[in-house]
Amino acid sequence: MVADLSGRTASRTDGATLAVLFTFSLMIIPARLVLKGLPLSLTPANVLSLIAGLAWMCATFTTTLGLAKGRTPVRTALFVYVVALLATYGLANYGYLPSDERNLADHALVLVLANVGLALAICDGVRSRERVDFLLKGVVVAGAIIAIIAAFQFLVDLDLTKYLELPVLRFASEGGDVDARDSLRRVASTTAHPIEFGVLSAMVLPLAVHYGFKAKSLGQPALRWWLCALLIGMGLMFSISRSAVLSVGIVGFIVFLGWPGRRKLQALLVVLAFLALMRVMVPGLLNTLYGLFANFGTDSSVQYRTHDYSVAATEMSKHLWLGRGIGTWYAPKYQVFDNQYILSGVESGVIGIAVLVGIFLSGIFSALRARYLSTDPWARDLALTIAACLVAPVVGAATFDLLSFATVTGISFLLIGVAGALLRLATAEAAQQAIMGTEATQRWSWRTGRDGTTSWPVFRRPAPGASARR
Repeated sequence: MVADLSGRTASRTDGATLAVLFTFSLMIIPARLVLKGLPLSLTPANVLSLIAGLAWMCATFTTTLGLAKGRTPVRTALFVYVVALLATYGLANYGYLPSDERNLADHALVLVLANVGLALAICDGVRSRERVDFLLKGVVVAGAIIAIIAAFQFLVDLDLTKYLELPVLRFASEGGDVDARDSLRRVASTTAHPIEFGVLSAMVLPLAVHYGFKAKSLGQPALRWWLCALLIGMGLMFSISRSAVLSVGIVGFIVFLGWPGRRKLQALLVVLAFLALMRVMVPGLLNTLYGLFANFGTDSSVQYRTHDYSVAATEMSKHLWLGRGIGTWYAPKYQVFDNQYILSGVESGVIGIAVLVGIFLSGIFSALRARYLSTDPWARDLALTIAACLVAPVVGAATFDLLSFATVTGISFLLIGVAGALLRLATAEAAQQAIMGTEATQRWSWRTGRDGTTSWPVFRRPAPGASARR
C-alpha cells in the first residue's frame, strides 16, 4: 500500500502496474512478433496499451478509484493530438482511398489511440512518487535486458530474439535484426532497427544514471543501477548509429547542466573510462562512430535522407493542412522518408507536425515545471532527467521516421505520461506546503517592545476547537 499526498492509502494496482507490464512486453518481445488470429497486426504491448486506455476512460466516470481529474498541459496536448489525427483520418476516408491504404489508416488510428491511452493512464493514474519510481525502474531493467540481447548479437553473432517466439505470436515480417557497417555488426536487439535501438538506449540511459546516484546518496544498493547503466551504454554503442550518438550527447548535455559540480566531475571521469573500455573491447568501434560525423557531407545515408525533399514538398502541397491520411504513405509503394517531420507533413499536414511537436513540448514543459515546483532534490533531478529524455525523440524524429517504430514510440508516450504525473504530484505537494505555511503563519504574531523598535515572534494559542474545525 502507498499513501498519496492527500494522506489516503492507495492500492498498488494503478496506472504504473499496467505501464510496467506494457514496458516489458514492448521492449523484450521482439517488435516483429504480433498476435495470431487478429484482423490487425497488433503486438501484446499494443493490446496492453489499449486496455490501459480503456481503464482510464472507465475510471474517469468514477470518483472512487483515485484517478486524477482536471486539466494539465499533457492532457490538453494529447487531446489536441487525437482530435487533429481524427480529422486527418476522417478527411482521408471522406474521399477515395485504395483498400491497402485504408487498412493501414485503420491500423495507424488504433495505434494512435493505444499510445495516447497509455500516456493518459500514466498521467492521471500514477498517484505517488514511489509508483513513478517503480515504473521507471522497470523501464531501466527492461533496457538492460535488451542491451544483453544486443551484446550477444554484436559480440558473438547470436540472435536470441529467434528464441522469444511464443505460441500465440507470429512474425509479421521476415529478416533478422543484425546489419553491418564498416565490417562491424549493427544490432537492433528486440527492436525493429539499429537506429531505433540506439535512440531508445539514449532515452533510457539517463534514468539508470539517476537511480544509481540516488541509491548511492540514500545508502541503498547502487551497483545494480550502475550495471544497468553500463549495459545500456554498451548497447547504445553496439547500434553504431549516428542518431544514437547525437541523442545521447544532447540528453547528456542537458542533465549535465543541472547536476552539481562534484557529480559533473564524476560523470566526466566515468565517460572517459567507459570510452577506454569500449576501445579495448571492440577495436575500431570508436573510429567507426567518429567517421559517421567526420564524413557527414559524403555519407550515402545522409545524401539519401536529403534527396527526397522535393518529393515531400510536392506531396505536402496537395494536402497542406491535414495531409493525405495517417498510415497511407508506406514503402515500397511510395518513397521512404527517413524523417518523421517530413512523413507527418505528408500524412497529416502542417497541423500534424504541430501537434506532434506539441505533445513532446508539453511533456518537456511539464517535467521542467515539476522541477521548479518540487523541493525534494531527487524529485527535481528526476524531473530534469525526464525532460532530457524527451528531447531524444524530438531529435531522433529528424533522422528517422520515429512513429513507424513501435518500441521507441511507446516509450516516448510513456515518458510523456510520466512527465504529466510528475507535474500533478509536484503541484499537489506545492499546494499542500502552501496551506501548511499559511496555517503556521497564522499561529504567530509579532510583539513590539516598549521602545517601539524591537520585535519578536510570539506563538498565538489557537482558540478552543479551532484545530478540530481545521
